[in-house]
Amino acid sequence: MFWTLELASYLEDAPWPATKDELIDYAIRSGAPIEVVENLQELEDEGEIYEGIDDIWPDYPSQEDFFFNEDEY
Repeated sequence: MFWTLELASYLEDAPWPATKDELIDYAIRSGAPIEVVENLQELEDEGEIYEGIDDIWPDYPSQEDFFFNEDEY
C-alpha cells in the first residue's frame, strides 16, 4: 500500500466513519484513480469501521506538519 497526499485527497469528502467496502464504493463512484481503490482493497477487512484517513494512513501529515501559519494570511 502506497499513499501520497494526492491519493489521500480523494478520500477527504468520504462518508466517515465508513467500512472498507463503503470507502471502495465511494472511491469508484467519485472517480478516484485506480491506485486509491487498490490501496483500499489492500486493507485488512475485519469489519472495522474507519473514522478518518488517519485510520487508513497512520502517517498522514496534519496541518501542523507543514508549519503553515493561517494567521499570516
